[in-house]
Amino acid sequence: MSEILVSVEGVNKKFCRSLKRSLWYGVRDLVSELGGRSSQRSHLRQDEFWAVREAAFQVRRGEALGLIGHNGAGKTTLLRMINGLIKPDSGRIEVRGRMQALIALGAGFNPVLTGRENVYINAAVLGIPKAEIDRRYEEIVDFSGIREFINMPVQSYSTGMVVRLGFSVAAHLEPDVLLVDEVLAVGDLAFRNKCQLRIQELKKRGVAIIFVSHNLHAISHVCSRAIAIEKGRIVYDGKVEKAIDLYRESLINLYQEPEELRAGTGEIKIQRIELLDAADQVRKEINMGDFLKVRIHYVTTQPVDNPIFNITFSILYGEQVTGLRTDVDGFEVGRVDGEGFVDITIPHFNLLPNVFTIDATIFHPDGFTFYDRINKIATLKVRGGLLINGTAFLPHDWATSQEVKTATESQTPFR
Repeated sequence: MSEILVSVEGVNKKFCRSLKRSLWYGVRDLVSELGGRSSQRSHLRQDEFWAVREAAFQVRRGEALGLIGHNGAGKTTLLRMINGLIKPDSGRIEVRGRMQALIALGAGFNPVLTGRENVYINAAVLGIPKAEIDRRYEEIVDFSGIREFINMPVQSYSTGMVVRLGFSVAAHLEPDVLLVDEVLAVGDLAFRNKCQLRIQELKKRGVAIIFVSHNLHAISHVCSRAIAIEKGRIVYDGKVEKAIDLYRESLINLYQEPEELRAGTGEIKIQRIELLDAADQVRKEINMGDFLKVRIHYVTTQPVDNPIFNITFSILYGEQVTGLRTDVDGFEVGRVDGEGFVDITIPHFNLLPNVFTIDATIFHPDGFTFYDRINKIATLKVRGGLLINGTAFLPHDWATSQEVKTATESQTPFR
């Protein structure tokens, strides 16, 4: 069995919502400790709340652990305690070996010093000899991609440049434990891909990695195990896909439809949207590739000629994936009056497993002014077992060069 590098046992941490009361509690706890009495408390005082509650897990050499949870779930607090930036109220944390952390943008960098100077200072703090950092310096700078700025003060760097340099230093000093908290979200796509490949290399070399991100594709690609956290408590520790599924469920539970966040001229309004299967049964979740019919119910206050119906699918709390419009598809609704509905039939729903929100809009014939628009009018959960990343599945076939050659030779030539 591989060596345990990070051990977290029964860790608790509470914070106070009031700054003044927090300072007062801190003074009282300090006096208690100086007087030889324990300041640990199992109960909450006024305005206090549990940020982390009874956290317990281990990370072994060569393992990449993902921490998943919504904002405020306690992920960053847990990482800060592992890194020693804050002290747990109770419990025990043990880290073996050299640790590097990317928890906050520019953490550990002196803004008035150059990038080059900060590389050497970071290495010195970790006890790495100058000769060793001399040997790795060019590799660090090349990976960061900011060579032309390396002799400029860090305070003149953009956020992305700081992240590039910070990750490059952390990933090339060969730590035993690497903590990464969401900071890669600000990097460009090419650099994020480089970072993921580098993390895979570090795993193979035996580095224990704790990785926090809201990018679920990155979690599934990088991590071999994941923990789902809700309100400071670990609710699951195990398979990555199961943890991701629980996280998506928690997002749905947190999701609240906005109160009449709608606008438009109002001659025709959206009443509701139904998501239907092939038997016209309402569905809230489907399997990837299933039949789906989106039914938009409307009501008019006066006759309307040729309104344009539009729906868009977006990842829950994420980017838009695709949109469908009647005018783009060359479909004319004609004159509508009173109540009715418009159906959009999708024979094979090929968006990959995720939770999607649906926005609905009814445009004037000019395609810009809208009669009515409602954001996040419905949610759809897509399930499936495809082990691929991305947002959509493209139906496809594979062939070898031999098969292509055989197929070509069998064709009858033109005469």
